[in-house]
Amino acid sequence: METHSTTGTFFDGVTARPRPVTLRLTFRLEILGEDLRRDWSLLDLRVAETAPPLMRVLHAEGQESIEFADVAFGEALKARCPDLHRSERQGGLTRLVLWSVAAGMTVVLAALYGVPAASGLLAPLVPGALEAPLGRSVETQIVALLGDPPLCNEAPARAVLDRLTARLTEGMTKDGALPPVPQVSVRRHAVANAMALPGARVILLSDIVAKARNGDELAGILAHEFGHVAARDPIRAVITAGGTSFLLSLVLGDLTGSTVLVTIGQAAISAGYSRDAERAADAFAVAAVQRAGGDGAALAAILERITETEDEKPGATSFLRSHPFTAERAARIRALARTGQVSDRPSGAGILSEAEWQSLRGICPEPEGKGVGKKGAPSEKL
Repeated sequence: METHSTTGTFFDGVTARPRPVTLRLTFRLEILGEDLRRDWSLLDLRVAETAPPLMRVLHAEGQESIEFADVAFGEALKARCPDLHRSERQGGLTRLVLWSVAAGMTVVLAALYGVPAASGLLAPLVPGALEAPLGRSVETQIVALLGDPPLCNEAPARAVLDRLTARLTEGMTKDGALPPVPQVSVRRHAVANAMALPGARVILLSDIVAKARNGDELAGILAHEFGHVAARDPIRAVITAGGTSFLLSLVLGDLTGSTVLVTIGQAAISAGYSRDAERAADAFAVAAVQRAGGDGAALAAILERITETEDEKPGATSFLRSHPFTAERAARIRALARTGQVSDRPSGAGILSEAEWQSLRGICPEPEGKGVGKKGAPSEKL
C-alpha cells in the first residue's frame, strides 16, 4: 500500500495550543510530533467543515483533531476512509440506538420465553431448605399486598382443617408425590380464592369457605392447590416472575430488590399457571378427594358457582387465558370423577361429617362492626 505523508497541526481538544506534527497515511493514520505519537484507525476518522484547502479531521471517540492543507493527502485520505464524511449524529448515534434497541429486544424475548423455559428446569432442583424460607417471604409479601387480612384460626375449626389436609395428603409424602404436608392458613377476605406458594404453603381466603356448600367442595379447592404444590408450580412461578422482573429491570433501569419482591408477590396472587398446569391440578384434586372418600365432582360445582356471574364466552383472545374456561374445566372434572378410582373408604356420606363441616365453616367468624377487607383483591380465580 502506497504511503502518503504531509505536515499538519495537532489539537488535543483540551487546550488551544497547536502542535506541529507529521502525518503518515497507510492502512492507518500515524501522527508524529515532539513527545507525541498517535495511531488512528481509519474507521474512527471524521471530517469537520472547514474552508478549502484546509482540512480538519477528528477522532470519533475523543476530542483530538488534526489540520492540514495538503490537497493530495486529503484526497488519499478520503479514498481510504469510507466513513470520513459521516457525522456521529448520522452514524455513531444511530448505531448506538440500533444496538440498544437490539439489546433491549433480546432481554425482552429472554424474559418472555427464555425465563419460563428455564424455570421448568430449575424448579425441581430447588432444595427444600431453600424453598421453605422463600415461601415464608412470599407469604409475607402476599399478605401485605392483600391489605394485611387477619388470620382465621378458631381452634375447633382449625383441628377439622388439619384433619382434612391429612386425609387429602395421606400417603403422598411417603411415595414422593407430595413434598412436605402443605401448611394451610385461612385469611379473612371478601374474595373467594386460594393460592399455592413455595415451601408447600397454601392460603385460603375466607370467602371461598363461605361459598362452599359442603366439605367435598372445599376439599376439592384444597386438593387443587395441593396439586400445584406437588407439581412445583409455585416455585416455578416465582422463578419466572423473579427472573422476568430482573431482566425487564435491566431495560427499564430499575434494579431494586423491592421491585422483584413485589413482582413475585403479585405473580403468586394472580396464579398465572398454564392451562396444562391447571388441568393437572384439577386431575390431582379429583383423585385426592375420591381417594379420601369424597365426591371429586364437587370441585366442578364450586368453580361454576364462583364464576357464574363472569362472562367466559370464547372469543378472539381466548388463547391468551392462563386458565381453561370454567365450563371446559367442569366438564373435564366430572368426567374424571366418573372414571376415577375410588378408595376403600365408603363414598356418598362426604369427606367430612355434617358436624365437622359446620365447625370448619366457623373458622373465620366475622367480628362485630367490621367488614371484610377488599384491598388488593386477587384478580384471578382458582
